[in-house]
Amino acid sequence: MSPEEDPAPPADAAAEEVRALRERLQPLLPAAIEDLEDLVRIPSIAFEGYDREPVQRSAEAVAELLRGAGMTQVSLESVDGGSPAVIGRTPAAEGRPTVLLYAHHDVQPTGDPADWSSDPFEPVERDGRLYGRGAADDKAGVMAHVTALRLVGEQLAADGIGVTVFVEGEEEAGSPTFRPFIEAHRDALSADLIIVADSANWAVGTPALTTSLRGVVDLVVEVRALDHAVHSGLFGGPVLDALTQLSRLLATLHDERGEVAVEGLHRAADPSVEMDEADYRHDAGVVEGAELSGEGPLAARLWTRPALSVIGIDAPTVREASNTLVPVARAKVSLRIPPGEDPARAMDALAAHLEAHAPATAEVTIRRGEQGRPYSAPQASPAMDLARRSFARAWGNDAVDTGLGGSIPFIADLLEVFPQADVLVTGVEDPESRAHGIDESLHLGEFAKVCLAEALLLLGAGDLAAGPAHRTREQA
Repeated sequence: MSPEEDPAPPADAAAEEVRALRERLQPLLPAAIEDLEDLVRIPSIAFEGYDREPVQRSAEAVAELLRGAGMTQVSLESVDGGSPAVIGRTPAAEGRPTVLLYAHHDVQPTGDPADWSSDPFEPVERDGRLYGRGAADDKAGVMAHVTALRLVGEQLAADGIGVTVFVEGEEEAGSPTFRPFIEAHRDALSADLIIVADSANWAVGTPALTTSLRGVVDLVVEVRALDHAVHSGLFGGPVLDALTQLSRLLATLHDERGEVAVEGLHRAADPSVEMDEADYRHDAGVVEGAELSGEGPLAARLWTRPALSVIGIDAPTVREASNTLVPVARAKVSLRIPPGEDPARAMDALAAHLEAHAPATAEVTIRRGEQGRPYSAPQASPAMDLARRSFARAWGNDAVDTGLGGSIPFIADLLEVFPQADVLVTGVEDPESRAHGIDESLHLGEFAKVCLAEALLLLGAGDLAAGPAHRTREQA
């Protein structure tokens, strides 16, 4: 069946399919949550300086889950310098499509565990939410794939639909070996449809398809005023300490309204949907009474305009402060860039701004860091239409096409290495999930809907343009 001949099933048949799948899903959910809790207990932080054994253990646990879900070929793989990833495969029958399911098993550092309401690596359920680091981002994505396969894996095999599961182990650390990994395993990962389960839904009860993502560039700027620390009373006055000078330099990055003041940065078109300001304030935890920064639609400020943050400073802590002039201070600056922006151009603009505003009273050096490209999806395609139908049937509400202020830079790599594939960006999070933050959590009711929607999507993939998965995008 061609994409043009891919009608929605009759309403009564569609409703019966959803009812039957939901009924079969219910007894699978307790084991899915238990397995998710076991994954959360593994502190799989892939950042430099952390113990790598938990990352290995997490990968091994994911491999066992995929084997238990019926995948016929499962292996742990890595490239030089990379963390272990898991590839599970059930190959497609001749002429049938292959779907690649992506998630990651590594997690963010927790910050001070004392700030959490409970141990970040001991999952706790409260009021219908599961709390713990990775409970949402992205071990719930792993378990959504596993649960969907437990639910419909046998049907997919009978229909000849191929499924590949790719669970990365270093996404939170910036996916430093992602491109060489997918190039090294190109044949095993080649697919007609790629589902990336690492995004968020619009709200509890309302699903979303992520159709745009900002890219990101970062750098470290260092300001040195002195060779060494000296007494602030004896020498202060003719010399401004490095921390003060760094603060003055960082203050030039925004204007008085809070708009990014770096010249030459691109802005994409404003989104067609708007976010409620009260919801944003609640979800972001904005201090009561504080004004928001910037101007224009809130969704545009979040998704389609540049955003710049100072995400770290190297300087003495208040506890360790002494009455000396700080000789050197450093800051890490992160710039989120909208669809249509070139990361290299944005990096050049940011560096040029800092160099142009560098004080004459100190030495300023810049160390360029990571670059990640933004993403913009086609608004209409057979795969997007299938996803919208699947989400609407699972939630009972139409999906919102949404942007995301965050970045998933590797999507551009997927599109370049697998130009034949359609990519869908979905997720398990909601605005209350606090991914990367204190008290990260997963809404368990929404998790069940995610699993159901993915099962429906996988079953419907057989009606998309058939493989093999090695045709070019121009031929698709």
